[in-house]
Amino acid sequence: MNRRTFKLATFALAAALAFPAMAQTVKLSLGHGAAPGNPRHEASVKFAELVKEKTAGRIEVQVSPSAQLGDDAAMVTQLRTGALDLSANSQGAVSTAVPEYAAFGMPFLFASLPQAWKLLDGPLGQELAQKSADKGLIVLGYWDNGVRHMSNSKHPLLKPEDLKGLKMRTPPDAVTVDIMQALGAEAQQIKFAELYVALQQGVVDGQENPLMNIHASKLYEVQKYVTLTGHKYEMTPFLMSKRSWDRLNDADRKAITEAAKEATALQRKLSQEADEKLVADLKAKGVRVDTVDKAAFEKATAPVDDKWSSGPIGPFVKKVITAARSGS
Repeated sequence: MNRRTFKLATFALAAALAFPAMAQTVKLSLGHGAAPGNPRHEASVKFAELVKEKTAGRIEVQVSPSAQLGDDAAMVTQLRTGALDLSANSQGAVSTAVPEYAAFGMPFLFASLPQAWKLLDGPLGQELAQKSADKGLIVLGYWDNGVRHMSNSKHPLLKPEDLKGLKMRTPPDAVTVDIMQALGAEAQQIKFAELYVALQQGVVDGQENPLMNIHASKLYEVQKYVTLTGHKYEMTPFLMSKRSWDRLNDADRKAITEAAKEATALQRKLSQEADEKLVADLKAKGVRVDTVDKAAFEKATAPVDDKWSSGPIGPFVKKVITAARSGS
């Protein structure tokens, strides 16, 4: 090594020791399945901005929307292996790894979004976070995927009987499949990224999603009947790979946690505002929007509660149902 090379190497080492942040730039990947404009994406972008700000640019989060990194199920696997750092995922996909997530999707469980958030931010949510950590998933926040409603291309769905024989797309979520079957529909699982084309080509007659998903992905272009059934609540678990989490120092974990808390508040706010403005917008686009007498739908789907309460995660399901029904 000549004198010039030695000096350069010495300077580089001194700079790394004096400015450790410069030597430890971290890039994190964040994937989700929603389209730009959806509250899930807007909150993900905000999270990335906050992390960069709180770490003085040391941590950069690259957000990939619209299932660019795979569907929700694939991203859950990537999180557990450490191939993906972060994901704003889905209740159904995560329940394949942590079955207890399904408990929050029992039919007609919550009367309002704040009621669901109260449970998720309390002891039951903490218990769920611990079960998640045991499976390699760190819960950074319980984002919202709204109350789910139905749409189809055939006719209005005003009573349970109107669903008989309809081919209804569901996500990879066993509770949603049970709800559709209890109502007499034929449930077919199709990836969300493929849903528009499936509806357009008549592979399925209808689907169920929160209005913000129906709107952001323009499903109204191929679905002229929307029914505000409110049959199911669904969260969006905001998760980090435990392998990625374990590589961070305490200061960076603190920054990630604080950014996630702010992003969670934003995502929930956007989600709650969505339904209020989207009904009018859908009607303006020529979509027929109907409300229903929920009592008949609740009666038809009551066996779903019974099935899950007596199943493998029955004790946790019962705790969630009891807490939701009591409003605690």
